[in-house]
Amino acid sequence: MLANIRQDWFSNFKGDSLAGIVVALALIPEAIAFSIIAGVDPKVGLYASFCIAVVTAFVGGRPGMISAATGAMALLMVTLVKEHGLEYLLAATLLTGVFQIIAGILKLGALMRFVSRSVVTGFVNALAILIFLAQLPEITGQNATLPVYIMLAAGLGIIYLFPLLTKAVPSPLVCIIVLTGIAMYLGMDIRTVGDMGELPDSLPVFLWPDVPLNFETLQIIFPYSITLAVVGLLESMMTATIVDDLTDTPSNKNRECIGQGTANIGSGLLGGMAGCAMIGQSVIN
Repeated sequence: MLANIRQDWFSNFKGDSLAGIVVALALIPEAIAFSIIAGVDPKVGLYASFCIAVVTAFVGGRPGMISAATGAMALLMVTLVKEHGLEYLLAATLLTGVFQIIAGILKLGALMRFVSRSVVTGFVNALAILIFLAQLPEITGQNATLPVYIMLAAGLGIIYLFPLLTKAVPSPLVCIIVLTGIAMYLGMDIRTVGDMGELPDSLPVFLWPDVPLNFETLQIIFPYSITLAVVGLLESMMTATIVDDLTDTPSNKNRECIGQGTANIGSGLLGGMAGCAMIGQSVIN
């Protein structure tokens, strides 16, 4: 057993560490953005991303896959947060996790084998288009300044040309460190992650949602929870299938359902929103 643990967790410590740093840095602005979409404080998305990523790493069924707060899940929360507030969102997140664990116990993850290859291809390409469109506001309108375009060109240059020199260090990590250093040194007037929302100054703490434990509360959160559970599992299962293809290794989809559910329960108890697997961050990883 000790040999298996060493092989699974420490056989590529350098690569895992570098990949983890890149993904963590990339997750911060995304978590803040998804929090804004859902209408909650940025720390709710950051706490969720931390909790979900860590929990799924230990109890999920697809090694190498990154799960955190996502845009697809955030969009489903908007009305609940607007009408009932954060506490009901946390309760809905807990119930979402319960539904996903039940799905795993019932072995519904095995149904992914019936999804056609064209659906997976369409999912990946549509996601790429949405990510591209989501970044356009950062280089248009009032953000369209010369320093922004210079940093954009420099970033693309480092990401695509640095691997020609060496692949010992991930080029996105080099890009983030070098360009952040340059921007800080020159005092460049460009939009930063801090402009998206206030970062938390404390660690998450265990809390139980402050909502009445009655049938009325269940009526409010049930429709949102079942929708979040289904959408989260669909995106997670499709992402797992893509990572399976990329790595040419199998994964336990039913265990991943249980892992996603456990992670969402943990997120809700730490003040975070519901999340699922992320194809973009998983590919980076």
